Amino acid sequence: MCGICGFITKEPFHLNDLEKMNNTLVHRGPDDNGEVIFQKDGFYFGLAHSRLSILDLSEMGHQPMHSDDSTISIVFNGEIYNYIELREELRAIGYRFRSNTDTEVIIYAYQQWGTNCFNRLNGMFAIAIYDKSKNELILARDRIGKKPLYYYHKYGDFVYASELKAIMKYPAFTKEIRRDVISGYLYHQYISAPNTIFKDTFKLEPGSFLIWKNNTVTIQKYWNIIDRYSNLSNQLITDYKQAKFELNDLLKDSVSKRMIADVPLGSFLSGGIDSSLVTAISQSVSSKPIKTYSIGFDDPEYDESAFANEIADYLGTHHTVMKINTDDMVDLVESIPYYYDEPFADASQIPTMLVSQLAKRDVTVALSGDGGDELFCGYNMYDKLPMVQKLDRYGGILHYLLEETKIKKLNLNEKIPSSVRAVVLNREERTKTQLLYHTLDDLPNRLVKGNSGEVLFFGEDKYPLDNWQMRRMLLDMQTYLPEDILTKVDRASMKYSLEARCPIIDYRIIEYSFQLPHDFKYYKGTKKRILKDLAYEYIPSKLLDRPKKGFGVPIDTWLKTSLSNDLKRFSERTAIMKQGIFEYEVLSELITKLYDNKTNGLEDRVIWSFYVFQLWYREYIEAIF
Repeated sequence: MCGICGFITKEPFHLNDLEKMNNTLVHRGPDDNGEVIFQKDGFYFGLAHSRLSILDLSEMGHQPMHSDDSTISIVFNGEIYNYIELREELRAIGYRFRSNTDTEVIIYAYQQWGTNCFNRLNGMFAIAIYDKSKNELILARDRIGKKPLYYYHKYGDFVYASELKAIMKYPAFTKEIRRDVISGYLYHQYISAPNTIFKDTFKLEPGSFLIWKNNTVTIQKYWNIIDRYSNLSNQLITDYKQAKFELNDLLKDSVSKRMIADVPLGSFLSGGIDSSLVTAISQSVSSKPIKTYSIGFDDPEYDESAFANEIADYLGTHHTVMKINTDDMVDLVESIPYYYDEPFADASQIPTMLVSQLAKRDVTVALSGDGGDELFCGYNMYDKLPMVQKLDRYGGILHYLLEETKIKKLNLNEKIPSSVRAVVLNREERTKTQLLYHTLDDLPNRLVKGNSGEVLFFGEDKYPLDNWQMRRMLLDMQTYLPEDILTKVDRASMKYSLEARCPIIDYRIIEYSFQLPHDFKYYKGTKKRILKDLAYEYIPSKLLDRPKKGFGVPIDTWLKTSLSNDLKRFSERTAIMKQGIFEYEVLSELITKLYDNKTNGLEDRVIWSFYVFQLWYREYIEAIF
């Protein structure tokens, strides 16, 4: 795991400015760094790299790395898990390798296959390739978006980096906030690709590559979730035993590939199905006890450490658990904006930071169980969708009565329960599975001044599905998984220079899940059916069968206690009017509800998102960064 950054400009550029950009990424790569600037056809091309050494710890792994003929230069963040097979294939063609790195494999894969090489890579990656012969820069991001890649394009400048803070150090960068993404952020707690908080600045979307040539940018998709689902869902594997056997083989291979490292490796173990299954498989293919890590909470409502302990004992891992309290978590709140770069308010980032800090004491690589919920129907929210889908027709009828008849004059819309109101107002075909937003009475939009932009993701009508559960799973794979879950884990782990690897989101497993009938995933109220049945072959069911807790934290309590003074200061009339982004009256009413204990969970999330935005604003806009 590493950090990359670079630029293209017609203006002369000093190497020490590129070094300043690269220095912001030292937490991603503390072991080595390198910078280089090329000049050709009136343009300056800069490439920089901060290295976290995982494979081939020698100097041969130094980046930027160059081809033998010096026509190709690369900086690369991530891991290519099939690099050994690709290296052998390229050797047979005639390529010679000087190192044992996957980086060098990418260079010659690009020379051999061009941009088609990205289809051949199995891994997590953000890649920048400078092709001197064509005077082109190519950026590429892995299929599901495990590794981040941002770029800024304005006038004659093109800048790219693993994190926004490196782009902010580019001398010509201007910090212009996009107000039209803020209401969506307040609701979702993240800003979805390709957007960022800044104008002219974007995330390269997962499964895409970008080509810069003569200050013109073109972007192409080499892998698309909806296309792959549409093709593969017509090739169903209907034999459950066969499916379970083949999925187990895929998981074993995926885990084994992610255990290849020249540094110590461990596994996160929360005690849930996904992390327990990944840990069990990794222990089954290891010749010695693997190291596992979990966080315990003082509050029993959130604590799952006892379950993780039991599973670790059963599997025979070398387990470490750290008990944390409210002070441990609140102490990390101030660090959120620096490591996340733009407003990001999934509060489970805090315990994720703590478990990463714990693991880093012993290991440099940690396996995680992320992706199981989205691929195999695991979230509690998915339980509600079949009933909501059945009620949708009746919601349409009631909506007609409220909107088109005299009943509307009775203002019954304000008196019906929020859950019913959500079904009634859920009339847009492009957002059918996102109905919870309708319980908020358009709060995120009302909270933002001026052009607050769209909150929901419009595009569900493109999914060829009558099954709302699967429709929402696909939406989550495109949005929530890369933009929230994987972003959270990447920044939290890289804060401590720890590489997190996620075996379940190997693209082969994602595509295999598309070939499984839906009742292999959700069956008579049982979520993640096939994953659970696989896990039971490694771990007794009595150790796994319990309600899902997740990595939640009590943000509503924090906002009313430990963080109350900051929240009050951030929401003062003078501060809000000076900032000019939020509607003071709407905000004031919402915070009064919080202190009167009248807010619901979604409203608490909006307030927390506002609070984190203000932390970010203080860090990057008000302060000199």
